[in-house]
Amino acid sequence: MGETVVGEKGMVVAPHRAAAEAGAEILREGGNAVEAMIAAAATIAVVYPHMNSIGGDGFWLIAEPGRPPRAIDACGAAGAFATRERYEAKGYDRIPARGPDAALTVAGTVSGWTLALEAAASLGGRMPRGDLIADAIRRAREGSPVSRSEASALRDNLAEFSAFRPFAAQFLPGGKVPEVGANRTQPKLAATLEQLAHAGFDDFYRGDVAAEIAADLEEAGTPVTRADLEKHEARLVVPLSLALPGVDLFNTPPPTQGLASLIILGLFERLKVARGESFEHLHGLIESAKRAYRVRDRHVTDPAFGGGVRQFLEAAWLDAEADAIDRQYAATASAGGEGDTVWLGAIDRKGVAVSFIQSIYWEFGSGIFLPRTGILWQNRGTAFSLDPAAVNPLSPGRKPFHTLNPPLARFRDGRTIAYGSMGGDGQPQFQAAIFTRHAAFGMEPGDAIDAPRWRFGRTWGADSGELPMEEGFDPDLVRALERAGHPVRILPERYSEGMGHAGMIVRRADGRMLGSSDPRCDGAAVAA
Repeated sequence: MGETVVGEKGMVVAPHRAAAEAGAEILREGGNAVEAMIAAAATIAVVYPHMNSIGGDGFWLIAEPGRPPRAIDACGAAGAFATRERYEAKGYDRIPARGPDAALTVAGTVSGWTLALEAAASLGGRMPRGDLIADAIRRAREGSPVSRSEASALRDNLAEFSAFRPFAAQFLPGGKVPEVGANRTQPKLAATLEQLAHAGFDDFYRGDVAAEIAADLEEAGTPVTRADLEKHEARLVVPLSLALPGVDLFNTPPPTQGLASLIILGLFERLKVARGESFEHLHGLIESAKRAYRVRDRHVTDPAFGGGVRQFLEAAWLDAEADAIDRQYAATASAGGEGDTVWLGAIDRKGVAVSFIQSIYWEFGSGIFLPRTGILWQNRGTAFSLDPAAVNPLSPGRKPFHTLNPPLARFRDGRTIAYGSMGGDGQPQFQAAIFTRHAAFGMEPGDAIDAPRWRFGRTWGADSGELPMEEGFDPDLVRALERAGHPVRILPERYSEGMGHAGMIVRRADGRMLGSSDPRCDGAAVAA
Protein backbone atom coordinates (compact mmCIF):
# COMPACT_ATOMS: atom_id res chain seq x y z
CA MET A 1 0.00 0.00 0.00
CA GLY A 2 1.13 3.57 -0.59
CA GLU A 3 2.73 5.67 2.13
CA THR A 4 0.72 8.58 3.54
CA VAL A 5 2.72 11.12 5.55
CA VAL A 6 0.96 12.95 8.39
CA GLY A 7 1.75 16.45 9.65
CA GLU A 8 0.23 19.51 11.28
CA LYS A 9 2.74 22.34 10.81
CA GLY A 10 2.90 22.27 7.04
CA MET A 11 3.88 19.92 4.23
CA VAL A 12 5.61 19.94 0.85
CA VAL A 13 5.35 17.27 -1.84
CA ALA A 14 7.74 17.06 -4.79
CA PRO A 15 8.92 14.37 -7.24
CA HIS A 16 12.43 14.64 -5.80
CA ARG A 17 13.04 14.42 -2.06
CA ALA A 18 15.65 17.20 -2.07
CA ALA A 19 13.07 19.69 -3.37
CA ALA A 20 10.47 18.62 -0.81
CA GLU A 21 13.07 18.95 1.97
CA ALA A 22 14.09 22.41 0.76
CA GLY A 23 10.50 23.61 0.87
CA ALA A 24 9.78 22.01 4.23
CA GLU A 25 12.86 23.67 5.73
CA ILE A 26 11.49 27.07 4.69
CA LEU A 27 8.25 26.23 6.50
CA ARG A 28 10.21 25.24 9.60
CA GLU A 29 12.00 28.59 9.50
CA GLY A 30 8.69 30.44 9.53
CA GLY A 31 8.14 30.89 5.81
CA ASN A 32 4.76 30.46 4.20
CA ALA A 33 3.69 27.98 1.54
CA VAL A 34 4.48 30.31 -1.35
CA GLU A 35 8.01 30.92 -0.08
CA ALA A 36 8.42 27.18 0.44
CA MET A 37 7.37 26.58 -3.14
CA ILE A 38 9.93 29.04 -4.53
CA ALA A 39 12.62 27.13 -2.63
CA ALA A 40 11.35 23.76 -3.85
CA ALA A 41 11.06 25.05 -7.43
CA ALA A 42 14.64 26.28 -7.44
CA THR A 43 16.04 23.09 -5.95
CA ILE A 44 14.17 20.75 -8.27
CA ALA A 45 15.45 22.73 -11.26
CA VAL A 46 18.94 21.71 -10.12
CA VAL A 47 18.44 18.10 -9.07
CA TYR A 48 15.87 16.96 -11.70
CA PRO A 49 17.10 18.58 -14.93
CA HIS A 50 15.46 16.13 -17.31
CA MET A 51 12.04 17.17 -16.02
CA ASN A 52 12.41 20.93 -15.53
CA SER A 53 14.80 23.87 -15.59
CA ILE A 54 14.86 27.61 -15.05
CA GLY A 55 14.90 27.58 -18.85
CA GLY A 56 11.27 26.39 -18.84
CA ASP A 57 7.77 27.60 -17.97
CA GLY A 58 5.63 27.45 -14.85
CA PHE A 59 2.09 27.91 -13.56
CA TRP A 60 0.86 28.55 -10.01
CA LEU A 61 -2.40 28.26 -8.09
CA ILE A 62 -2.30 29.97 -4.68
CA ALA A 63 -5.22 29.65 -2.26
CA GLU A 64 -5.43 31.69 0.93
CA PRO A 65 -8.19 30.59 3.36
CA GLY A 66 -11.33 32.68 2.97
CA ARG A 67 -10.28 34.26 -0.32
CA PRO A 68 -10.62 33.27 -3.99
CA PRO A 69 -7.54 31.47 -5.34
CA ARG A 70 -5.22 33.36 -7.65
CA ALA A 71 -3.17 32.02 -10.54
CA ILE A 72 0.17 32.96 -12.08
CA ASP A 73 0.82 32.41 -15.79
CA ALA A 74 4.62 32.23 -16.19
CA CYS A 75 4.64 31.03 -19.77
CA GLY A 76 6.90 32.52 -22.43
CA ALA A 77 5.94 33.46 -25.97
CA ALA A 78 7.53 32.63 -29.31
CA GLY A 79 10.61 34.68 -30.20
CA ALA A 80 10.78 37.46 -32.78
CA PHE A 81 12.39 35.19 -35.37
CA ALA A 82 10.00 32.28 -34.77
CA THR A 83 8.10 32.70 -38.01
CA ARG A 84 6.51 30.10 -40.25
CA GLU A 85 8.60 31.46 -43.12
CA ARG A 86 11.83 30.70 -41.22
CA TYR A 87 10.86 27.07 -40.65
CA GLU A 88 9.47 26.51 -44.12
CA ALA A 89 12.65 27.97 -45.66
CA LYS A 90 14.61 25.36 -43.71
CA GLY A 91 12.44 22.62 -45.20
CA TYR A 92 10.43 21.82 -42.08
CA ASP A 93 6.81 20.72 -42.33
CA ARG A 94 6.60 20.73 -38.54
CA ILE A 95 8.62 22.29 -35.75
CA PRO A 96 11.50 20.01 -34.74
CA ALA A 97 11.56 18.55 -31.25
CA ARG A 98 15.25 19.13 -30.53
CA GLY A 99 17.99 21.56 -31.38
CA PRO A 100 18.09 25.36 -31.78
CA ASP A 101 14.92 25.52 -33.87
CA ALA A 102 13.07 23.78 -31.03
CA ALA A 103 14.22 26.42 -28.51
CA LEU A 104 11.86 29.04 -29.88
CA THR A 105 10.02 30.43 -26.83
CA VAL A 106 11.06 32.61 -23.90
CA ALA A 107 11.49 30.73 -20.62
CA GLY A 108 8.90 32.11 -18.21
CA THR A 109 9.24 30.21 -14.95
CA VAL A 110 11.62 32.64 -13.20
CA SER A 111 9.21 35.51 -13.89
CA GLY A 112 6.62 33.46 -12.01
CA TRP A 113 8.94 33.38 -9.01
CA THR A 114 8.86 37.20 -9.06
CA LEU A 115 5.07 37.33 -8.81
CA ALA A 116 5.12 34.51 -6.26
CA LEU A 117 7.47 36.60 -4.08
CA GLU A 118 4.94 39.43 -4.22
CA ALA A 119 2.15 37.02 -3.30
CA ALA A 120 4.22 35.65 -0.43
CA ALA A 121 4.80 39.19 0.90
CA SER A 122 1.06 39.91 0.77
CA LEU A 123 0.59 36.86 3.01
CA GLY A 124 3.13 38.12 5.52
CA GLY A 125 6.21 36.47 4.04
CA ARG A 126 9.48 38.16 4.87
CA MET A 127 12.18 35.64 3.97
CA PRO A 128 15.06 37.04 1.87
CA ARG A 129 15.21 35.91 -1.74
CA GLY A 130 18.71 34.54 -1.26
CA ASP A 131 17.60 32.34 1.62
CA LEU A 132 14.84 30.86 -0.52
CA ILE A 133 17.20 29.63 -3.24
CA ALA A 134 20.25 28.97 -1.06
CA ASP A 135 19.69 25.21 -1.14
CA ALA A 136 19.51 25.23 -4.94
CA ILE A 137 22.73 27.26 -5.16
CA ARG A 138 24.54 24.90 -2.79
CA ARG A 139 23.42 21.79 -4.67
CA ALA A 140 24.41 23.27 -8.01
CA ARG A 141 27.85 24.25 -6.71
CA GLU A 142 28.65 21.19 -4.56
CA GLY A 143 26.79 18.68 -6.69
CA SER A 144 23.76 16.43 -6.46
CA PRO A 145 23.37 12.72 -7.22
CA VAL A 146 22.09 11.70 -10.63
CA SER A 147 18.63 10.24 -10.13
CA ARG A 148 17.34 6.95 -11.44
CA SER A 149 14.81 8.78 -13.59
CA GLU A 150 17.42 11.07 -15.15
CA ALA A 151 19.83 8.24 -15.94
CA SER A 152 17.01 6.38 -17.65
CA ALA A 153 16.11 9.43 -19.75
CA LEU A 154 19.73 9.88 -20.81
CA ARG A 155 20.07 6.22 -21.81
CA ASP A 156 16.87 6.37 -23.86
CA ASN A 157 18.06 9.45 -25.77
CA LEU A 158 21.84 8.96 -25.78
CA ALA A 159 22.42 9.13 -29.53
CA GLU A 160 20.30 12.24 -29.91
CA PHE A 161 21.81 14.15 -27.00
CA SER A 162 25.39 13.20 -27.80
CA ALA A 163 25.14 15.40 -30.89
CA PHE A 164 24.65 18.54 -28.78
CA ARG A 165 28.18 19.34 -27.60
CA PRO A 166 27.43 21.81 -24.77
CA PHE A 167 24.71 19.47 -23.49
CA ALA A 168 26.98 16.43 -23.64
CA ALA A 169 29.78 18.27 -21.83
CA GLN A 170 27.45 18.92 -18.88
CA PHE A 171 25.25 15.83 -18.74
CA LEU A 172 27.26 13.10 -20.51
CA PRO A 173 30.77 13.26 -19.02
CA GLY A 174 33.19 11.32 -21.20
CA GLY A 175 30.35 10.76 -23.65
CA LYS A 176 28.70 8.26 -21.30
CA VAL A 177 25.54 8.14 -19.22
CA PRO A 178 26.57 8.73 -15.58
CA GLU A 179 25.81 6.09 -13.00
CA VAL A 180 22.80 6.53 -10.75
CA GLY A 181 24.05 8.36 -7.66
CA ALA A 182 27.08 9.91 -9.39
CA ASN A 183 27.73 13.43 -8.14
CA ARG A 184 27.11 16.09 -10.77
CA THR A 185 28.09 19.72 -10.23
CA GLN A 186 26.64 22.66 -12.19
CA PRO A 187 28.96 25.59 -11.46
CA LYS A 188 27.59 27.89 -14.15
CA LEU A 189 24.03 27.35 -12.95
CA ALA A 190 25.18 28.01 -9.38
CA ALA A 191 26.67 31.34 -10.48
CA THR A 192 23.46 32.24 -12.33
CA LEU A 193 21.31 31.48 -9.30
CA GLU A 194 23.68 33.51 -7.10
CA GLN A 195 23.29 36.48 -9.43
CA LEU A 196 19.49 36.13 -9.32
CA ALA A 197 19.63 35.98 -5.53
CA HIS A 198 21.71 39.17 -5.46
CA ALA A 199 20.16 41.23 -8.28
CA GLY A 200 16.61 39.88 -8.26
CA PHE A 201 14.74 37.39 -10.40
CA ASP A 202 14.05 40.10 -12.99
CA ASP A 203 17.75 40.00 -13.89
CA PHE A 204 16.91 36.86 -15.87
CA TYR A 205 15.03 39.06 -18.36
CA ARG A 206 16.47 42.56 -18.10
CA GLY A 207 19.89 42.34 -16.46
CA ASP A 208 23.30 40.72 -16.64
CA VAL A 209 21.87 37.19 -16.72
CA ALA A 210 19.62 38.21 -19.62
CA ALA A 211 22.62 39.46 -21.56
CA GLU A 212 24.43 36.15 -21.10
CA ILE A 213 21.32 34.14 -21.98
CA ALA A 214 20.74 36.18 -25.13
CA ALA A 215 24.35 35.74 -26.24
CA ASP A 216 24.15 31.97 -25.84
CA LEU A 217 20.78 31.74 -27.59
CA GLU A 218 22.11 33.78 -30.52
CA GLU A 219 25.25 31.66 -30.84
CA ALA A 220 23.14 28.50 -30.76
CA GLY A 221 20.97 29.87 -33.57
CA THR A 222 17.62 29.99 -31.75
CA PRO A 223 14.80 32.40 -32.72
CA VAL A 224 14.73 34.07 -29.25
CA THR A 225 16.39 37.48 -28.83
CA ARG A 226 17.32 39.72 -25.92
CA ALA A 227 14.41 41.97 -26.86
CA ASP A 228 12.08 38.96 -26.45
CA LEU A 229 13.44 38.44 -22.94
CA GLU A 230 13.00 42.13 -22.09
CA LYS A 231 9.37 42.13 -23.20
CA HIS A 232 8.39 39.11 -21.15
CA GLU A 233 6.39 39.36 -17.92
CA ALA A 234 4.43 36.81 -15.90
CA ARG A 235 0.75 37.60 -15.38
CA LEU A 236 -1.77 37.21 -12.61
CA VAL A 237 -4.83 35.51 -14.10
CA VAL A 238 -8.24 34.40 -12.84
CA PRO A 239 -8.38 30.61 -12.37
CA LEU A 240 -11.01 28.47 -14.01
CA SER A 241 -13.41 27.03 -11.46
CA LEU A 242 -16.11 24.39 -11.30
CA ALA A 243 -18.59 23.93 -8.46
CA LEU A 244 -19.63 20.33 -7.80
CA PRO A 245 -21.62 18.93 -4.87
CA GLY A 246 -19.52 19.53 -1.76
CA VAL A 247 -16.44 20.88 -3.52
CA ASP A 248 -15.11 23.75 -5.62
CA LEU A 249 -12.44 22.80 -8.15
CA PHE A 250 -9.83 25.17 -9.58
CA ASN A 251 -7.30 25.05 -12.38
CA THR A 252 -5.43 27.40 -14.70
CA PRO A 253 -7.00 28.94 -17.83
CA PRO A 254 -5.65 28.79 -21.41
CA PRO A 255 -3.07 28.39 -22.77
CA THR A 256 -3.05 25.44 -20.31
CA GLN A 257 -5.27 22.38 -20.53
CA GLY A 258 -6.77 23.10 -17.11
CA LEU A 259 -10.14 23.25 -18.87
CA ALA A 260 -9.86 19.58 -19.84
CA SER A 261 -9.04 18.56 -16.27
CA LEU A 262 -12.14 20.30 -14.94
CA ILE A 263 -14.41 18.97 -17.69
CA ILE A 264 -13.39 15.39 -16.90
CA LEU A 265 -14.35 15.76 -13.24
CA GLY A 266 -17.53 17.65 -14.10
CA LEU A 267 -18.69 14.91 -16.47
CA PHE A 268 -17.66 12.08 -14.18
CA GLU A 269 -19.60 13.50 -11.24
CA ARG A 270 -22.74 13.44 -13.39
CA LEU A 271 -22.31 9.72 -14.07
CA LYS A 272 -23.00 8.98 -10.37
CA VAL A 273 -20.54 6.09 -10.14
CA ALA A 274 -21.01 4.24 -6.85
CA ARG A 275 -17.87 2.11 -6.57
CA GLY A 276 -14.22 2.88 -7.11
CA GLU A 277 -11.92 0.68 -9.22
CA SER A 278 -15.00 -0.65 -11.00
CA PHE A 279 -15.73 -0.78 -14.72
CA GLU A 280 -18.00 2.23 -14.25
CA HIS A 281 -15.17 4.18 -12.57
CA LEU A 282 -12.50 3.66 -15.24
CA HIS A 283 -14.86 3.64 -18.22
CA GLY A 284 -16.50 6.83 -16.97
CA LEU A 285 -13.19 8.68 -16.60
CA ILE A 286 -11.87 7.45 -19.95
CA GLU A 287 -15.01 8.50 -21.82
CA SER A 288 -15.08 11.83 -19.99
CA ALA A 289 -11.46 12.40 -21.04
CA LYS A 290 -12.30 11.79 -24.69
CA ARG A 291 -14.96 14.49 -24.61
CA ALA A 292 -12.76 16.88 -22.65
CA TYR A 293 -9.88 16.47 -25.11
CA ARG A 294 -12.17 17.13 -28.05
CA VAL A 295 -13.04 20.53 -26.60
CA ARG A 296 -9.45 21.23 -25.58
CA ASP A 297 -8.06 20.48 -29.03
CA ARG A 298 -10.57 22.79 -30.69
CA HIS A 299 -10.58 25.72 -28.30
CA VAL A 300 -7.50 25.98 -26.04
CA THR A 301 -4.94 28.45 -27.32
CA ASP A 302 -3.22 31.67 -26.29
CA PRO A 303 -6.14 33.66 -24.81
CA ALA A 304 -4.91 36.79 -26.62
CA PHE A 305 -5.79 35.02 -29.87
CA GLY A 306 -8.75 32.86 -28.89
CA GLY A 307 -12.27 33.04 -27.55
CA GLY A 308 -13.48 32.25 -24.05
CA VAL A 309 -13.79 28.73 -22.69
CA ARG A 310 -15.75 29.15 -19.47
CA GLN A 311 -19.00 28.20 -21.25
CA PHE A 312 -17.72 24.62 -21.29
CA LEU A 313 -17.92 24.55 -17.49
CA GLU A 314 -21.55 25.63 -17.34
CA ALA A 315 -24.01 23.11 -15.90
CA ALA A 316 -26.21 22.88 -19.01
CA TRP A 317 -23.26 22.06 -21.28
CA LEU A 318 -21.84 19.48 -18.88
CA ASP A 319 -25.29 17.90 -18.42
CA ALA A 320 -25.71 17.45 -22.18
CA GLU A 321 -22.20 16.02 -22.63
CA ALA A 322 -22.64 13.58 -19.74
CA ASP A 323 -25.96 12.40 -21.19
CA ALA A 324 -24.18 11.64 -24.47
CA ILE A 325 -21.64 9.30 -22.84
CA ASP A 326 -22.38 5.65 -23.56
CA ARG A 327 -22.25 3.90 -20.18
CA GLN A 328 -21.43 0.51 -21.73
CA TYR A 329 -19.24 1.03 -24.80
CA ALA A 330 -16.12 2.99 -25.71
CA ALA A 331 -16.36 5.90 -28.13
CA THR A 332 -13.86 6.25 -30.95
CA ALA A 333 -11.43 9.10 -30.32
CA SER A 334 -7.76 9.92 -30.34
CA ALA A 335 -5.44 11.90 -28.11
CA GLY A 336 -1.75 12.66 -28.26
CA GLY A 337 1.05 14.56 -26.68
CA GLU A 338 3.95 13.88 -24.41
CA GLY A 339 6.02 15.83 -21.96
CA ASP A 340 8.24 15.85 -18.91
CA THR A 341 7.30 18.10 -16.07
CA VAL A 342 7.26 18.39 -12.29
CA TRP A 343 4.23 19.02 -10.07
CA LEU A 344 4.84 20.26 -6.54
CA GLY A 345 2.44 21.13 -3.74
CA ALA A 346 2.71 22.93 -0.41
CA ILE A 347 0.35 23.82 2.43
CA ASP A 348 1.41 25.78 5.50
CA ARG A 349 0.09 25.81 9.06
CA LYS A 350 -2.28 28.72 8.27
CA GLY A 351 -3.85 26.77 5.42
CA VAL A 352 -2.29 28.67 2.51
CA ALA A 353 -2.10 26.11 -0.29
CA VAL A 354 -0.01 26.10 -3.47
CA SER A 355 -0.32 23.87 -6.51
CA PHE A 356 2.62 24.45 -8.83
CA ILE A 357 3.92 22.98 -12.06
CA GLN A 358 7.22 23.65 -13.87
CA SER A 359 8.46 22.12 -17.09
CA ILE A 360 10.79 22.09 -20.09
CA TYR A 361 8.30 19.88 -22.00
CA TRP A 362 10.18 16.81 -23.35
CA GLU A 363 13.05 15.13 -21.48
CA PHE A 364 15.80 17.77 -21.28
CA GLY A 365 13.68 20.10 -23.43
CA SER A 366 15.29 21.21 -26.68
CA GLY A 367 18.69 19.84 -25.69
CA ILE A 368 20.10 23.36 -26.02
CA PHE A 369 22.38 23.99 -23.05
CA LEU A 370 23.58 27.56 -22.54
CA PRO A 371 27.25 27.33 -21.48
CA ARG A 372 27.57 30.86 -20.06
CA THR A 373 24.67 30.43 -17.60
CA GLY A 374 24.31 26.66 -17.22
CA ILE A 375 20.65 26.80 -18.27
CA LEU A 376 18.88 24.10 -20.25
CA TRP A 377 16.24 25.57 -22.60
CA GLN A 378 12.75 24.19 -23.15
CA ASN A 379 11.14 22.96 -26.37
CA ARG A 380 7.60 24.01 -25.48
CA GLY A 381 7.27 25.72 -28.85
CA THR A 382 6.97 22.35 -30.58
CA ALA A 383 3.30 22.58 -29.56
CA PHE A 384 2.83 25.19 -32.30
CA SER A 385 1.70 24.24 -35.80
CA LEU A 386 3.14 25.54 -39.07
CA ASP A 387 -0.39 25.44 -40.50
CA PRO A 388 -1.76 29.01 -40.31
CA ALA A 389 -5.30 27.61 -40.00
CA ALA A 390 -4.47 25.49 -36.94
CA VAL A 391 -5.80 26.24 -33.46
CA ASN A 392 -2.24 27.02 -32.31
CA PRO A 393 -0.33 28.41 -35.32
CA LEU A 394 3.21 29.65 -34.91
CA SER A 395 3.71 33.41 -34.82
CA PRO A 396 6.13 35.66 -32.92
CA GLY A 397 4.79 36.81 -29.56
CA ARG A 398 2.21 34.02 -29.31
CA LYS A 399 2.14 31.62 -26.36
CA PRO A 400 2.10 27.88 -27.10
CA PHE A 401 -0.52 25.42 -25.92
CA HIS A 402 0.48 23.98 -22.55
CA THR A 403 -0.18 20.53 -21.17
CA LEU A 404 0.80 21.99 -17.78
CA ASN A 405 -2.08 22.54 -15.36
CA PRO A 406 -1.97 22.69 -11.54
CA PRO A 407 -5.26 21.68 -9.85
CA LEU A 408 -6.59 22.54 -6.41
CA ALA A 409 -9.82 21.67 -4.58
CA ARG A 410 -11.72 23.22 -1.67
CA PHE A 411 -14.34 21.11 0.04
CA ARG A 412 -17.31 22.55 1.91
CA ASP A 413 -16.32 20.43 4.93
CA GLY A 414 -13.16 22.53 5.29
CA ARG A 415 -10.68 20.30 3.47
CA THR A 416 -8.23 21.72 0.94
CA ILE A 417 -6.44 19.46 -1.53
CA ALA A 418 -3.39 20.43 -3.58
CA TYR A 419 -2.72 17.64 -6.07
CA GLY A 420 -1.36 17.02 -9.54
CA SER A 421 0.96 15.07 -11.81
CA MET A 422 3.41 15.41 -14.63
CA GLY A 423 2.63 13.46 -17.78
CA GLY A 424 1.97 15.67 -20.79
CA ASP A 425 -1.33 14.76 -22.41
CA GLY A 426 -2.08 12.34 -19.58
CA GLN A 427 -2.02 14.94 -16.80
CA PRO A 428 -5.81 15.46 -16.67
CA GLN A 429 -6.35 11.70 -16.57
CA PHE A 430 -3.81 11.11 -13.80
CA GLN A 431 -5.27 14.00 -11.82
CA ALA A 432 -8.76 12.54 -12.21
CA ALA A 433 -7.61 9.08 -11.15
CA ILE A 434 -6.00 10.17 -7.88
CA PHE A 435 -8.66 12.79 -7.09
CA THR A 436 -11.65 10.48 -7.53
CA ARG A 437 -9.93 7.66 -5.68
CA HIS A 438 -9.51 9.92 -2.66
CA ALA A 439 -12.43 12.35 -2.83
CA ALA A 440 -15.15 10.08 -4.21
CA PHE A 441 -14.10 6.67 -2.95
CA GLY A 442 -12.23 7.38 0.28
CA MET A 443 -8.75 6.07 -0.49
CA GLU A 444 -5.90 7.53 1.56
CA PRO A 445 -3.61 9.81 -0.52
CA GLY A 446 -0.79 7.25 -0.54
CA ASP A 447 -3.05 4.45 -1.72
CA ALA A 448 -4.76 6.65 -4.32
CA ILE A 449 -1.37 7.52 -5.84
CA ASP A 450 0.14 4.04 -5.49
CA ALA A 451 -2.75 2.24 -7.22
CA PRO A 452 -2.23 1.25 -10.88
CA ARG A 453 -3.08 3.86 -13.50
CA TRP A 454 -4.11 4.01 -17.12
CA ARG A 455 -3.72 6.49 -19.93
CA PHE A 456 -6.03 6.91 -22.89
CA GLY A 457 -4.22 8.08 -26.01
CA ARG A 458 -0.61 8.28 -27.05
CA THR A 459 2.05 6.81 -24.81
CA TRP A 460 5.67 7.96 -24.74
CA GLY A 461 7.17 7.19 -28.15
CA ALA A 462 4.09 5.44 -29.59
CA ASP A 463 1.40 7.26 -31.54
CA SER A 464 -1.65 5.08 -31.04
CA GLY A 465 -5.16 5.00 -29.65
CA GLU A 466 -4.31 2.25 -27.19
CA LEU A 467 -5.29 2.16 -23.54
CA PRO A 468 -2.10 1.19 -21.71
CA MET A 469 -2.69 0.03 -18.14
CA GLU A 470 -0.20 -0.80 -15.43
CA GLU A 471 -0.12 -4.26 -13.92
CA GLY A 472 -2.26 -4.71 -10.84
CA PHE A 473 -5.81 -4.17 -12.05
CA ASP A 474 -8.45 -6.83 -11.39
CA PRO A 475 -8.43 -9.16 -14.44
CA ASP A 476 -12.23 -9.09 -14.52
CA LEU A 477 -12.11 -5.30 -14.81
CA VAL A 478 -9.62 -5.53 -17.67
CA ARG A 479 -11.81 -8.02 -19.52
CA ALA A 480 -14.86 -5.79 -19.02
CA LEU A 481 -13.01 -2.84 -20.54
CA GLU A 482 -11.92 -4.96 -23.50
CA ARG A 483 -15.50 -6.17 -24.07
CA ALA A 484 -16.62 -2.52 -24.07
CA GLY A 485 -14.23 -1.79 -26.93
CA HIS A 486 -11.28 -0.27 -25.08
CA PRO A 487 -7.97 -1.28 -26.77
CA VAL A 488 -6.27 -2.39 -23.55
CA ARG A 489 -2.54 -3.07 -23.43
CA ILE A 490 -1.14 -4.24 -20.10
CA LEU A 491 2.28 -2.74 -19.43
CA PRO A 492 5.06 -5.07 -18.26
CA GLU A 493 5.86 -2.95 -15.19
CA ARG A 494 3.83 -2.19 -12.08
CA TYR A 495 5.08 1.40 -11.89
CA SER A 496 5.51 3.11 -15.27
CA GLU A 497 6.99 6.61 -15.61
CA GLY A 498 4.64 7.02 -18.56
CA MET A 499 1.82 7.10 -16.00
CA GLY A 500 3.05 10.31 -14.43
CA HIS A 501 4.65 11.47 -11.21
CA ALA A 502 1.72 12.36 -8.98
CA GLY A 503 1.46 13.99 -5.58
CA MET A 504 -1.20 15.12 -3.14
CA ILE A 505 -1.61 17.03 0.12
CA VAL A 506 -4.92 17.03 1.98
CA ARG A 507 -5.43 19.59 4.75
CA ARG A 508 -8.43 18.76 6.93
CA ALA A 509 -10.57 21.31 8.73
CA ASP A 510 -8.75 20.55 12.01
CA GLY A 511 -5.39 21.45 10.40
CA ARG A 512 -4.11 17.88 10.15
CA MET A 513 -2.37 17.16 6.84
CA LEU A 514 -2.03 13.96 4.84
CA GLY A 515 0.36 13.81 1.92
CA SER A 516 2.03 11.43 -0.48
CA SER A 517 4.41 11.35 -3.42
CA ASP A 518 4.53 8.85 -6.25
CA PRO A 519 6.57 5.60 -6.13
CA ARG A 520 7.03 6.16 -9.88
CA CYS A 521 9.47 9.01 -9.18
CA ASP A 522 12.23 9.99 -6.75
CA GLY A 523 9.99 12.15 -4.61
CA ALA A 524 8.67 12.53 -1.11
CA ALA A 525 6.05 14.17 1.04
CA VAL A 526 7.86 16.00 3.84
CA ALA A 527 6.14 17.42 6.93
CA ALA A 528 7.48 20.63 8.43
